[in-house]
Amino acid sequence: MFTCTNGTISLQQFLPYRLTTLANRISQSLAKKYQTQFGISVSEWRIIAVLGEKRKASAVEITQTIAMDKVSVSRAVKKLLTKHIVDKVVSKTDSRSYDLQLTEQGQDLYQQLVPIAIEHQRLALREFSADEQRLLANLLTKLDNSRATDYLTEKNEY
Repeated sequence: MFTCTNGTISLQQFLPYRLTTLANRISQSLAKKYQTQFGISVSEWRIIAVLGEKRKASAVEITQTIAMDKVSVSRAVKKLLTKHIVDKVVSKTDSRSYDLQLTEQGQDLYQQLVPIAIEHQRLALREFSADEQRLLANLLTKLDNSRATDYLTEKNEY
């Protein structure tokens, strides 16, 4: 299924391309809902989601969690600070740094966003049986845990 022949590659069968384009389509359709209803971007939503789950996190932790570049995260954090959705608080482990947390307004927004995200996911998976959904989740976890991208980057084998 994911093979290439004759020294050519079919993007429609190339795993990184397929995963990226599918993720982008799903993410962009959710982003349209969030932008229209709440005026927030995908980056802002992801930061809100991390803080909604973890309660507090540093910008570095957020960057690692959502796998986005730090410039994009920094821009989104600035917007969220300006909108009073996120606050900075001095880190308990290092007084020279700070953590981010949702404000009361941010927590209210998070509570509004979560049901939309859950419904969006439900709709994306509606053609899958419960067993297929579990299998998909397990396969994605297995692929993510394989650390193949780390290995290839370390060995420069790409």
